[in-house]
Amino acid sequence: MGLVERVDAAIDAALVNRIVGCVILINKDGETVYSRAAGFADRESGTPMARNSIFRLASVTKPIVATTVLRLIDLGLIGLNDRVTRYLPWFTPANPDGSLADIRIRHLLSHTSGLAYDRMPTDASSGTAGIVNSLKQTLTNIAREPLAFAPGTGWDYGTSLDVLGAVLAAINGSDVEDAIAAYVTEPLGMTDTHFYVTDPSRLTSAYADGKPPVRMGEPHVMHDDQGNVVGTFSPGRILNPAAAQNGGSAMAGTADDVMKLLEVYNSQPGLLAPATVATALANQIGDLPRRPHDAGKRFGFLGAVLDDPKAAGNPGPRGTVDWGGVWGHNWVVDPLNRLTIVTCTNTTFEGCNGPFRDDILRAVYA
Repeated sequence: MGLVERVDAAIDAALVNRIVGCVILINKDGETVYSRAAGFADRESGTPMARNSIFRLASVTKPIVATTVLRLIDLGLIGLNDRVTRYLPWFTPANPDGSLADIRIRHLLSHTSGLAYDRMPTDASSGTAGIVNSLKQTLTNIAREPLAFAPGTGWDYGTSLDVLGAVLAAINGSDVEDAIAAYVTEPLGMTDTHFYVTDPSRLTSAYADGKPPVRMGEPHVMHDDQGNVVGTFSPGRILNPAAAQNGGSAMAGTADDVMKLLEVYNSQPGLLAPATVATALANQIGDLPRRPHDAGKRFGFLGAVLDDPKAAGNPGPRGTVDWGGVWGHNWVVDPLNRLTIVTCTNTTFEGCNGPFRDDILRAVYA
């Protein structure tokens, strides 16, 4: 079988009882070699998935915000070693020992800031569920909690990009939405990517893992096999104009818009300087330990950097960068082969870090 047949087979197998719907796009050398919308955008109404269906992006928001920061770096408006307090003087979390933390822009981009999702207070929100308050209030409440480690001394996934969103807004003298639009989404023609939904009739319904997947409630709490809570989600949050513009998770957009962004790092130069692209895709955390299930991978300014394909069980070449979004997405940038993969689904967690992600990857590289 060729690439098209292999990817089709992986999608068809998953549609049986693992995912509800998806849009898969694959570019090689800047040209589309595969595109398919499959399954349902809304299963209960029988609405088919369409290529221009709009998804809640979750952490796919992060590379959009990171790219905006990198664009400002190229323009000389911000520096990697700038202190966050230069732009947000009120954001002053403490180190574990109680001393004032020295968080730099590079720490936020690489998730070495000490801000961790498992240390979020109940009066703050990551953007997928929880309390509705302003971004400044959320970050102020987060700053009351001690960091997981002193900046630069560890790696953990957390609210770093939410802070960077606030930095962008401060520099631009606007909200996060307008800052991102001015420097990235409008120049790239990402017309459906916003902190709101441009066309609610195209918004996909949200589903949670199950055989078959279950339609999410409002809110929806997910549990593991032992009954432990592993996630709480608010599908309606994207339609609430009062919800904060969290730079780590709160945007919506289409698969084509995501592809436009990622191709900046592969086959569509121009938005960023070549040296900035190379820096973003390189390992930025050295030998800092990562999570056990991240074996073989380091981290750059956009996502995980494949360092040891064998240890990671990954068929891509060394230097490939990937990450996902908890609403059901995954993306890959392979600079060596000039290959970009966008996988958008409406099924949590399967589309983000379940077997479907790996099935697509194996189908592409077989």
